[in-house]
Amino acid sequence: MNILILGSGGREHALAWKIAQSPLSDQLFIVPGNAGTEVYGTNLDINVSDFDEVKAAILEYKIDLMIVGPEGPLVAGITDYFLRDKELKDLLIIGPDTRGAMLEGSKDFAKEFMFKYNIPTAPYRSFIASELEEGRKFLRIFDPPWVLKADGLAAGKGVLILDRIDEAERELENMLSGKFGKASEKVVIEQFLDGIELSVFVLTDGESYMILPEAKDYKRIGEGDTGLNTGGMGAVSPVPFAHEDFLEKVEERIVKPTIKGLKEENIPYKGFIFLGLMNVLGNPYVIEYNVRMGDPEGEVVLPRIKSDLLPLLIATGKGELGKEDLELDGRTVVTVMLVSGGYPGKYEKGKVITGLEKVDDSIVFHAGTQKQDDRILTNGGRVLALTSFGTDMKSALRNSYQNAGKIQFEGKYFRKDIGFDL
Repeated sequence: MNILILGSGGREHALAWKIAQSPLSDQLFIVPGNAGTEVYGTNLDINVSDFDEVKAAILEYKIDLMIVGPEGPLVAGITDYFLRDKELKDLLIIGPDTRGAMLEGSKDFAKEFMFKYNIPTAPYRSFIASELEEGRKFLRIFDPPWVLKADGLAAGKGVLILDRIDEAERELENMLSGKFGKASEKVVIEQFLDGIELSVFVLTDGESYMILPEAKDYKRIGEGDTGLNTGGMGAVSPVPFAHEDFLEKVEERIVKPTIKGLKEENIPYKGFIFLGLMNVLGNPYVIEYNVRMGDPEGEVVLPRIKSDLLPLLIATGKGELGKEDLELDGRTVVTVMLVSGGYPGKYEKGKVITGLEKVDDSIVFHAGTQKQDDRILTNGGRVLALTSFGTDMKSALRNSYQNAGKIQFEGKYFRKDIGFDL
């Protein structure tokens, strides 16, 4: 079978690493990929948003299965584009159509969906620019802190949690005035949930589902969870506080109603569902849906899957997931992200990375790299994810941190407290 993965980050490298292990994998292509993915397949220099070019590659390389890594192409309609194309009628696609992608593409849509199907989430209201004064009044219904969310995709930066009412009012106006472009033409204001976050991942063909390992990631740039939000500075799986009874609540109260709701809305969904959750006194609430595998969560979730991933993805694409079984690795897996200096603000690319050959007992997933001649260069804010197994979290983290010290590039930064709150 020939497989195409869309994307260029650590998640896509982890998918390539896992899929390349399957005896069912003949040829693997990654669009556009990075310096790490080319070890497992062939990188194609194509923009993931250029659907015509992606189609040409699918036809040229006789692709049987396409896995859409990032959310952007899904929200833009790549699945719909290919499902309508008679030349690609046999292509299996992992990733929902535009209606399913609205779970991530519109916070307002997701909240309406959750309320309609009695899925636990925080109380909320949505506002547009002409409703600014109503929004200001609504803010005062809740005690601090205040949560403001851009309705659309904002590259992981569209959620603000504010402690002062004057800040909340000012940021509401800024968002509705275009702070996040079209993404914040509508803003969701919701009640703050006081608890501890984690994520649960589901693979579904729209009828059957598999619950994959849970993970906890660390979004803030600074140690002690301080500073600006990032795409993720590290992750841990399993999550110590996600006990069996809690995960049973997740399945009964969230996973099952979500799958049922998608069916009742006539939304055919084949792919990953990322449940961003808050554990509030032992009860799960949905903070957000994402419609793809997480990143950096993918760098700990995928290594914990002992089963061959490719048959699971094929069965998902064919609507036959219920026939498959899932085997997991019980060890702890952690990942620590090395990022460029200045990230998540301004940073420079093109810094030479050294020491990769010295890494031992960790898997290096490339997140933002490129190969130039025989050198590996930085090519993004998040550069490398160092993933390690361990009998417990401490031993796994020890491996990742030891290897983080062996890799060098100008401006390198990483958090030294991943897992500190567990």
